[in-house]
Amino acid sequence: MQTWVFAEEIDGAPTSLSLEMLSKARTFGGDLAAVYLGAGSEAAFATLGAHGAAKVFHLAPGDGLPAAAAAAALADLVAQHHPDLLLFGLAFTDRDVAGRLSARLDRPVLANAVDIHAGNGQVSVVNEILGGSTLVETAYRGAGPFIAVVRPKSFAAEAGTALAPEVIRVDLPAVGHAFEAAVLECHTEVSEGPDLEEAAVVVSAGRGVGGAEKMAVITELAGLLGAAIGGTRAVVDAGWLAYSLQVGQTGKTVRPSVYLAAGVSGAMQHLVGMKDSGTIIAVNKDEEAPIFRIADLGI
Repeated sequence: MQTWVFAEEIDGAPTSLSLEMLSKARTFGGDLAAVYLGAGSEAAFATLGAHGAAKVFHLAPGDGLPAAAAAAALADLVAQHHPDLLLFGLAFTDRDVAGRLSARLDRPVLANAVDIHAGNGQVSVVNEILGGSTLVETAYRGAGPFIAVVRPKSFAAEAGTALAPEVIRVDLPAVGHAFEAAVLECHTEVSEGPDLEEAAVVVSAGRGVGGAEKMAVITELAGLLGAAIGGTRAVVDAGWLAYSLQVGQTGKTVRPSVYLAAGVSGAMQHLVGMKDSGTIIAVNKDEEAPIFRIADLGI
């Protein structure tokens, strides 16, 4: 079994999602490599090695929009090395490259994976349908390589035996106008407190909080707990929180040790983004609210 994991560089390091995928792929056995898109550094390559990558194909995009050239380079690498499975994350660049690669290789993509099973030459992908209420397992048929897109927080990022991976520099091929656009500036949203997707504790607000003026108590509680703040689709649509803090099917997926849901009714679209949290505490005046069906503690 030869598995490749696409790893994009953000702020000088591989994304946490790429490390989650590497940790899962390590359980498949066989050969494991990372396809690293970014400037690269010894520290970044060491992190990939610590999570299981024995080999790193390094693609340095410079200032160009990378997806078209990265997909072309990957297609050439696939023709040379014949991997069995390629994993991409549910992120903007990952999905762009995966779609382009699928077209180049004429191979299907199974997306929104929450689990992947591999063994005896067979690979299948588990994903959620009907708002996360039902799991479906789909097996690949026909020739590989198999391409899957994985949801964040589906797996834990766990370092194993530190490896010194072999780093292979891969030149990006010419792809015409698709690589001529240049990135001139990058703007990072400045926020206070822990990162929502990485926080150990999340305090999330729903419409039941009552209004924008009531959000002060949520902010105060999060500060006391050292927690990140999140919210439901209704809350961000109403302008009480920024869209970047939405938790759910069309927002962020979180997996904290503690998830405190205040005034959250528990619509399935929201539960998809937080149901795998360690301990779920629900605060709601409606005793019949669906959130209590999955909560460990109800208030």
